[in-house]
Amino acid sequence: MKRLILLFSSIITTCMLFSSCDSTPPNGHSGFDVKDFNSYPYYDGELGIKYSKNATTFKLWSPTASKVTVQLYDSGLGGEPAEIIPMEATDRGTWTLKVEKDLHGKYYTYQVHIGDKKLAETPGIYATAVGVNGKRGQVIDLTNTNPTGWENDKRPPLKELTDAILYEIHVRDITIADNSGAKNKGKFLGLTETGTVSDKGLKTGIDHIEELGVTHVHLLPSFDYHSVDETKLEDGVYNWGYDPENYNVPEGSYSSNPYDGAVRIKEFKQMVQAMHKKGIRAILDVVYNHTFSGDDSNFSLEVPQYYYRQNEKGGYSDASACGNETASERVMARKYIVESVLYWAKEYHLDGFRFDLMGIHDIETMNILAKRLKLEVDPSILIYGEGWNAATSPLPVEEQAIKANTPKMKGVAAFSDDIRDGLKGSVFYDDEIGFVQGNKELHETIKFGIVASTKHPQIDYSKINYSKAPWAPTPAQTVTYVSCHDNHTLFDKLSISQPNVSKEDIKKMHKLTSAVVLTSQGIPFIHSGVEMLRTKGGEHNSYNKPDAINKINWDWKFENKDIFEYYQGLIEVRKAHPAFRMTSTEMIAENLKFIDFKDPLVIGYTISNNANKDGAKNIAVIFNANKSAKNISKFLPKGKWKVLVDGKKASADGIKTISSVRIEGISALVLVQE
Repeated sequence: MKRLILLFSSIITTCMLFSSCDSTPPNGHSGFDVKDFNSYPYYDGELGIKYSKNATTFKLWSPTASKVTVQLYDSGLGGEPAEIIPMEATDRGTWTLKVEKDLHGKYYTYQVHIGDKKLAETPGIYATAVGVNGKRGQVIDLTNTNPTGWENDKRPPLKELTDAILYEIHVRDITIADNSGAKNKGKFLGLTETGTVSDKGLKTGIDHIEELGVTHVHLLPSFDYHSVDETKLEDGVYNWGYDPENYNVPEGSYSSNPYDGAVRIKEFKQMVQAMHKKGIRAILDVVYNHTFSGDDSNFSLEVPQYYYRQNEKGGYSDASACGNETASERVMARKYIVESVLYWAKEYHLDGFRFDLMGIHDIETMNILAKRLKLEVDPSILIYGEGWNAATSPLPVEEQAIKANTPKMKGVAAFSDDIRDGLKGSVFYDDEIGFVQGNKELHETIKFGIVASTKHPQIDYSKINYSKAPWAPTPAQTVTYVSCHDNHTLFDKLSISQPNVSKEDIKKMHKLTSAVVLTSQGIPFIHSGVEMLRTKGGEHNSYNKPDAINKINWDWKFENKDIFEYYQGLIEVRKAHPAFRMTSTEMIAENLKFIDFKDPLVIGYTISNNANKDGAKNIAVIFNANKSAKNISKFLPKGKWKVLVDGKKASADGIKTISSVRIEGISALVLVQE
C-alpha cells in the first residue's frame, strides 16, 4: 500500500531541559550543539557494567548530562540507596565509575541530571540483569547463569535458509492451559519439560512442536516488557510484550522468580538449550522500533529525546502507532540496536530475530546488524521482519527497511502480506474473502506468493493485490504466511468471512491454505495452534486479553487430529523435496512452470529438471478453490503419478498412485511423477 511519507527535519529544541540554552551543560560535557542530535559525540567503546570480584565498572553515555550518580541498593524494589556515588565525566559523552569491592547481587540505578533538572532513576539501557519489574539493574556474574552443558550447546544444522519452517509461539500461551500437562505453566521452564501430554494422552509443549516437525520456534517478545506487574502475577495480567522496557533482559513474568535477576536469565537459556536438544532453533521477536513510553523510557532517562525521531512540532513522531518511534539512523541508537541483537545471539545462543515494524528502521542499520550477525555468530542466523510501518515516518521512504526496499538489504527477509491477504482476504476487513473462499481476482497474487515474491516470467505483476513488482531478490528474503498473532486466527477469519459455509468446508479451506503456504518457495511461517484449528473466539487483537482467549487448548489437537496430521504431513513433504526450497530466483524461474487451467480458481505448476536435486523427475502442484471437482489429466504430462498430498491426507511416503488426475473441490494435490 502506498503511504505518504513526511519529509522534514528531526532537529528539535531541547533548551527546556537545561538551566540555560548554552551548549555546554554545567560540569558536564561540551563541544557540540545540544539542539542538533547529529552533532552528539559518538562513543565506540563498551557501555554498561563490567563485573569482577574485585571491582565493578559502570559506564554510561549521556553527553547532555551535567551530573550522573550511581545508586546502590540491597533489594530490587523499595528501600533507600545504601550508597550514592557520583560518576566522572570521561571520553566522548561518557560517564564512568569504578567501585573497588565485590558488588555481586547488589542492585543499582543511574540518575542523570540535566542542568538543574534531576531525571528519574534508570537501570540504564545496557542493563543485562534487573530486579523485579525491571526498575533496578543487578550486578551478577553471567557465567553463573549458564545451565549445565551450556558450553556444549550447539545450533541444530540448517544447510540453507529456505530449509527453515517457522512456528510462532507466545511463551505463556503454549503451556498455560490446565490440560497442557506442564508443571511450569506459562513459564520459560514449561518449554523445557519433556514427556508432557494432554488429558487425552497427546503430546503437548516442546514435544508437540518436535512432533509437528518445524525447524524454528519464533518466540513473541520475551525481553523485559512493561505492562505486566511482576509483583502481582497472581492477577494473571496478559500481554504479547510489544511494550519494551529493558531490551537486554528476559521477561520476569516468564521466570520462576522475577525478584532474582539471575533466575530469568538461566531459565531462558535452559529453554533455548532444550529446543536445541530437540533439533529446534530459537528466534526472538524484537521490538526496537518503539518503547512503552517516550518520556519515561530508559532511553530518555539517559539522553532525553536523542533516541527518538521528532515530528514537525518537536514532539515524538509515531510511525509505530504506539506513541513514539526510535531513530535507528542516529549513530548511538544504531550502535545500541546492533550490539543488543549481537548480545542476545552470543549470550543466549539465539538463532534468529524477527523485527517488529521493521520499516521504521533504516536500511543501513539492518544491513550492518545482518552482516555482523552472520560474520561474528553464524551465517545461518535468520533475520526477518514486518516490511512496513503502522503510520508515516519522517525517515525518507528510500531509507526505510520496508518490503519494497528488500533489494537494498542483504540477508534480511520480509513478510509477504501479498500472499497473506491473497489467500484468505484482508486482515482489516472481516467480510473480505481470498482465493480459498472463491475470490477469482487473486490468481496472479497467489502465483506471486508461490514464487516467494521473486521475478518470474509467467506473472502479470499489474494484477497483484499490493505489490506491482517483484521485491525479493532471493527466495530466502520472503517469509510466506497466512496468519500470525496479529488479527484473526486462520480458522476465525475463514469462519467469519463465510458465515453460511459448513464447518466441513471451512476445514477444507483451512487445509488448502496450509498446503499453499507449506509448498511455496521462500520461508514458510505458521501460527501456533493453526495445526489444530486454533480459535480466539473471533478476537481481532488479543494482545491484552485473558488466557481464556489466548491459550492453546490441547483438546483441539484431539478434536482436530486430522488437521494436525495434515500439517505434519505437509512439513514432511517439504523436507523430503528440496524442489519446494529452491535457493535462487534463477532456479525458480527455470524449473517452476505455471499451468494455465483456464480457470481463475485453479492454480497449478510443475517443477522439473530434478530441481534442487530431489530425485523427482517432475513434481506437479495444483490448488482448486472451486467447490466442485476438476479433471485435469490433459494439463499434465502423461504417466503415473504418486500422490503425496490431496484434500484429506499428506505424506512424504505417498498416499496412492494414479494415472488419471482429478482434483476434488476446495483441495490441493501434490504429485510426483514415477
